[in-house]
Amino acid sequence: MTTEAPIIPIKSASEPPAILAPEADLFARRAARFEQLAAGHSLGDWLRYLGALSRAQDDALQALPNLPVPDTAALSRAREHRMPPLPAQSWPRDAAWHQSLRSIAAALMSAAPEPARADLARIATLSADKLETMAERVLHTEFYGDDAALLPYVAAALQVLWTGLARKVSRGITPLDVPGVCPCCGFLPVASVVKNVGEVGNLRYLHCALCNTEWNLVRVKCAACDATEGISYRQLEGEGIRQPGALRAETCDSCKSYLKIVYQEKGGVDPVADDLATLALDILVDEAGYARAGPNLLFMPGG
Repeated sequence: MTTEAPIIPIKSASEPPAILAPEADLFARRAARFEQLAAGHSLGDWLRYLGALSRAQDDALQALPNLPVPDTAALSRAREHRMPPLPAQSWPRDAAWHQSLRSIAAALMSAAPEPARADLARIATLSADKLETMAERVLHTEFYGDDAALLPYVAAALQVLWTGLARKVSRGITPLDVPGVCPCCGFLPVASVVKNVGEVGNLRYLHCALCNTEWNLVRVKCAACDATEGISYRQLEGEGIRQPGALRAETCDSCKSYLKIVYQEKGGVDPVADDLATLALDILVDEAGYARAGPNLLFMPGG
C-alpha cells in the first residue's frame, strides 16, 4: 500500500454535467464485472454469487411497474430548497420492491451456497410489515442485529426500486449544498469514479450506494468533510493485482475517513463490484485509522 502525491484536477472550458442518471443496463454490466473479477480471485465464489445477484437485480429492474414519482411542482420545490426529490429515509416506498426482493431471492436459490439457501427461503415467508422494518434498517444504515444476513438482499431490492425511480427524475434534480450526499435520494456514496464524459476527460463522480445516480465532485477533495488538505491515495501492491492503479483509497486526515476511487480508463471497472473485490484494501486502511465514509449495501458487516 502506497501514498502518492495528490492528483491535480484538470480544468476544462466545458462545464461537465453535474449529475448522471443510472443507465438501463447498469446491473447487467455490474454482473459482468463481478464475473470478470471472480476469475482467479481468492473470493471468486462469493464474487460470482454477487454477479448472479446483480443479474437478478437487472431482471427485477426490467419488471418494475410504472411507479409514481414527484410531480413538476415537487421537483421544483426540491430544486429551490436544494433537497433530494426521492429522500431515502422519508420517500413513501411503493410496495413493488417486495416483489423485486422475492424475485431476486427465487432467482438466487440455485446459485446460493447451502447456508444462504435458508435465508433466501425465509424471505418468501416475511410479512409486509417485517419487510418494511428491515428496509428502515437498511436506509438508516443499521446493519447489525437480528436477521442481519437478510439485509443485503433487502438492500438489493431497494437499489432496484430507487434506481428505477432515479432514472425517471434525473433531469429534474440539481446538486445539493452538501456535496457528499446523493442529490437524488440523499444517501451516501459507495465510491467515486474518474471517467470521461463527452469530450471532457478525467471527471470525478461520486456513485450513490442506493440509487446509482452519479454526481460531479472536484478531485482531491474529501467527500465526507470537504477538506482539500491532508488528502492522500493508497492502493494494493504486489503479485496478483491484475489492474494496477484501477482502484485506490482516498483518505482524509481531517476527518479520518476514506472512500475508494476507481478509474474508468483502466477498463470495465464498476464502483460496487471493484469495491467488493478489494476488501483487503479496506482492512489495511482501517488498520491505519481511517473509517469508511459510505457503505456498500451488498456487504454488511453485521451479516
